[in-house]
Amino acid sequence: MIDVFQPELLRAALRPLAAEQDESPQSLAYRSFYGLDLAHPDVSTRLGTVRAGPYRLAVQAWWPPRAEGSVLLLHGYYDHMGLYRHVIDWALRMNFAVLSCDLPGHGLSSGPRASIGDFGEYQSALHALFSQAEALAMPRPWHLCGQSTGAAILIDHLLHARRRPELGETILLAPLVRPRSWGWSQLSYHLARPFVDSIPRRFSVNSGDQQFIDFVHTRDPLQPRVLPTAWVGALARWIPRIEGASRSAYSPLIVQGEEDMTVDWRHNLDVLQDKFSQPRTLLLRDARHHLANERELVREQYFSFLREHLG
Repeated sequence: MIDVFQPELLRAALRPLAAEQDESPQSLAYRSFYGLDLAHPDVSTRLGTVRAGPYRLAVQAWWPPRAEGSVLLLHGYYDHMGLYRHVIDWALRMNFAVLSCDLPGHGLSSGPRASIGDFGEYQSALHALFSQAEALAMPRPWHLCGQSTGAAILIDHLLHARRRPELGETILLAPLVRPRSWGWSQLSYHLARPFVDSIPRRFSVNSGDQQFIDFVHTRDPLQPRVLPTAWVGALARWIPRIEGASRSAYSPLIVQGEEDMTVDWRHNLDVLQDKFSQPRTLLLRDARHHLANERELVREQYFSFLREHLG
């Protein structure tokens, strides 16, 4: 039994998720390291890969024996699915199966770290997740859940893709449309782009859970250490696509912290109110940006809100 998680060894050992296979020692070490060895009797788990265009995405599934639906989960920028144990645990307690992936350039997936050429590539990742859910016959309805950039991917899908009958609710946690101080970010991007392809990442205190902050800042081996200018450029091209989109009949569930210093949340909520039909919004007075890893009291507030709509 290997008790030390080694990312490169695990990446090399991963096989297609649809293939029947025993859990490798590195996979077990990974689950233990991130607290994904959740105590749910009879829940099956599987970790593997799926192709999405040029990318090899790490994908992970959990399913109870008599699940009453599924949650397809997308993480935020700089994140990976290993950090989402609280959301996964909540979904399993709701008797939902869960399917998640590491986005291109994140976690155990391939691609330049924390970079993307175009946000359309994230749609390819989402469609690969849909295809994997179909291949695994994941129970319907499929509820969508995304944090920050993961929520941005879901917003793009709801506004521009054809309606999928298998979809249930869409949950947007601290959704990204524009980041905070976007005007200054654009200026910095245009000044830096001719000279550098990335700048050092500045870690932020984006949660009230100090243990989470300490782990991400100092102990998580899957954390990117740079902000690529290519990602900022892709975001700059994506924002007008969303703000100029036609109104949608979807009514997503939105959870937003009022102490969020990462996204321009007031502007973003105005945009989402305009783009969707009566979105159902929960504002959390003392919550910061990383809602998936906020303090337990905050998590229980929004999990209770979600249970009202998904229960």
